[in-house]
Amino acid sequence: MAEIYIGFVDTPGLFAFLIRKVIRQRYVHVVLGFDSGLEEAYSVGRRFPEIPLIAGFEKEDRRRILNQFPTARYQICRIRCKEEQRNELKLAAENAYRNRRRYHYTVLGLPFLLAGKAFYQKNHYTCSSWLACVTQEAGVYEWDRHFSLVTPREVYEAMGKDSLRGELVFEGTLEELVNQRSSSWRTAPAGVLYR
Repeated sequence: MAEIYIGFVDTPGLFAFLIRKVIRQRYVHVVLGFDSGLEEAYSVGRRFPEIPLIAGFEKEDRRRILNQFPTARYQICRIRCKEEQRNELKLAAENAYRNRRRYHYTVLGLPFLLAGKAFYQKNHYTCSSWLACVTQEAGVYEWDRHFSLVTPREVYEAMGKDSLRGELVFEGTLEELVNQRSSSWRTAPAGVLYR
């Protein structure tokens, strides 16, 4: 067995506030990681932490994000999968990152998402739709609707700490995660679910 990590992020700001209102959940951003501290993690999100309107596919830079959002809250869950599935996800993330200038945030798709109608424009995703797309293609999770309609809330319900799959390994601020000195840092033993 292998492991991947799903990071759920609550950042301050107007755009995050609006997303929170729509999905009615604290965590408005999702990240696919390959280690428990999200040292190697990818998402469709802000290209520059300080500028919310410029977004695309990025490798998460925790220290750079920390400079802009030191109080951002993170929850990281471990998902067990097959080694081949992890390798497929890693390859998909690395390929997307190599071609990151071709990937964009799906601004045009947002009205369709709000209306509940599937819409896909090549290489245009939200953070959750990209994650849903690659996890389904790798056979890690079978979503019950088109990936373009998957929200951070649905990812949380499917893979977060309250689901049958997610094992909580961290919950706290980004500063605590980066410094890894908080008492809230917890590594779950194999098979133990934190709820």
